Amino acid sequence: MGDMTVTTPPRVLTIAGSDSGGGAGIQADLKTMLALGVHGMSVVAAVTAQNSLGVQGYWELPAEAVRAQLDSVLGDIGAQAIKTGMLASPELVETVAVALGSYAAPVVVDPVGVSKHGDTLLVPEAVETLRTQLLPVATVVTPNLWEVEQLTSVKVEDERDLRRAADAVLALGPAWALIKGGHLPDEPVDLLTDGTSEYRFRAERLDNRHTHGTGCTLASAVASYLALGEDVPAAVEKAKEYVTGAIALGFPLGAGIGPVDHAWRWR
Repeated sequence: MGDMTVTTPPRVLTIAGSDSGGGAGIQADLKTMLALGVHGMSVVAAVTAQNSLGVQGYWELPAEAVRAQLDSVLGDIGAQAIKTGMLASPELVETVAVALGSYAAPVVVDPVGVSKHGDTLLVPEAVETLRTQLLPVATVVTPNLWEVEQLTSVKVEDERDLRRAADAVLALGPAWALIKGGHLPDEPVDLLTDGTSEYRFRAERLDNRHTHGTGCTLASAVASYLALGEDVPAAVEKAKEYVTGAIALGFPLGAGIGPVDHAWRWR
């Protein structure tokens, strides 16, 4: 090796569910982090049995197991950014919120409520815990239109409703809201705001059904760019660029919905 100096990359922690099919969840998060040049670490909050056809089952971990993983990683290694995904129960949401509330790193909350296949991944009681405990410690929260409605009861019908939805999400306490408009009837547009500044991100709607893992991937990309030192608007812009490319090159897998390509920049 000689005189090569080794530098440790920024560290990013995902707290989420495992996806056995490798397209979403912790697996998507770690692939995204590797692709963007940060060191990914994981706290497994739930194990899912899932494939291209849907989620066949999930088992959440005991709160003590989640707490122990958090203590291990944050106590020794530390993180420059943290991303949360599937936290199935009120107890797990609370465990994570307490740990992150006392840790000084930006937190990206992907408020996972339902999967791409329409499987519900959050018990109704957990929605309340998410609203009252986790969102107040979030730097950025990244709901899609279904999740906006689940969190705030605001129904987004077209682009004009995005700001109202964002303000309703911001009222729950996060610093920034990124409202993902991928399910809008017209062209997809995402709205990012902290209540003062407002940014809109447009991307063409890609004719590709292999979109499993987009939400996890976007939130992880935002966290990765925050760890690399970008501010929130720049992190979101770069994350969108990465995800758009990954969706464009999503590939078929199994008999159902395939994943986005996390490695599209290398292939």
